[in-house]
Amino acid sequence: MKILITGTAGFIGFHLTRRLLEENHQIVGLDNINDYYDVGLKKDRLKETGIVEIKENELVKSSIDDNYRFIKTDLQNREVVEQLFESERFDAVINLAAQAGVRYSLENPHTYVESNIVGFLNILEGCRHTDVSHLMYASSSSVYGSNKEMPFKTTDNVDHPVSLYAASKKSDELMAHTYSHLYDIPTTGLRFFTVYGPWGRPDMALFLFTKAMIEGRTIDVFNHGDMARDFTYVDDIVEGMKRLLHKAPSKSSEKSTAPYQLFNIGYGSPVNLMDFIHEIEKNLEIEAEKNFMDIQPGDVPKTWADVEPLNNLTGFRPQVSVREGVKKFINWYKKYYTHS
Repeated sequence: MKILITGTAGFIGFHLTRRLLEENHQIVGLDNINDYYDVGLKKDRLKETGIVEIKENELVKSSIDDNYRFIKTDLQNREVVEQLFESERFDAVINLAAQAGVRYSLENPHTYVESNIVGFLNILEGCRHTDVSHLMYASSSSVYGSNKEMPFKTTDNVDHPVSLYAASKKSDELMAHTYSHLYDIPTTGLRFFTVYGPWGRPDMALFLFTKAMIEGRTIDVFNHGDMARDFTYVDDIVEGMKRLLHKAPSKSSEKSTAPYQLFNIGYGSPVNLMDFIHEIEKNLEIEAEKNFMDIQPGDVPKTWADVEPLNNLTGFRPQVSVREGVKKFINWYKKYYTHS
């Protein structure tokens, strides 16, 4: 297949690109390489896939894989996105480019609307005008807001987001459904649950805690440690996505006549934050200095994914435990920052 993956300098996009290239798909990667976090880390991810020279609004070839090309541009750049869709005629599109982060959305609201809503509209329009056979896109577990029912199911009501980030992701799901209904575009939304692993995001808990502990600094533990997350290792996320790629929806849903589907991709079992920190301490052989704090605005105390629908459709169950996943991340972290 010829696939557009947006956000390929990002954490999940980078891992997904490598996996799909192994299967000989033709990939066009897109990313704006913004400075939300360390640009050096993003460029190093790109180098791993053979993208050394980067040109604005222009496709460049990978130095190590003829099936991979990359373009640095913004999804909001309507003209460039339109031209890309028109010239490349993709079989499938996987939209992972977004402004991430719940806490960042409190200070930078405009960025979320521009990237996550305007940018996504340009993707939908590209799919509409070039007959893309399957659009997969990143949503988030944050759409569940302060939902008390556990585990979170895609059939739950999600009309009460508690952050603008969550609201922007819920908007993407609604927009995707509209385009599926109006233009018969098969769309699959993916509600990710706290993804972690090598090459991960520096603003995520595992990265922040590891860095602080190695540097002898205190770690901030929100809600006084009374938090739980459905931590999901990145390879499990990628495997789930790879299987869903070939499972485009048809008009068979009970709720809707549109070719539209939504899935949770999580581990399916929440881990207490203090247990998670203990795994990091064990692997680093460092006891963390902890600064216990109140819960932050827009945050939720617990997440837990119902992954049965994904398993029923694809036969896939996540494989990597937190014990194994944290160890792999810390091994990568030590190696990467020794050589950087």
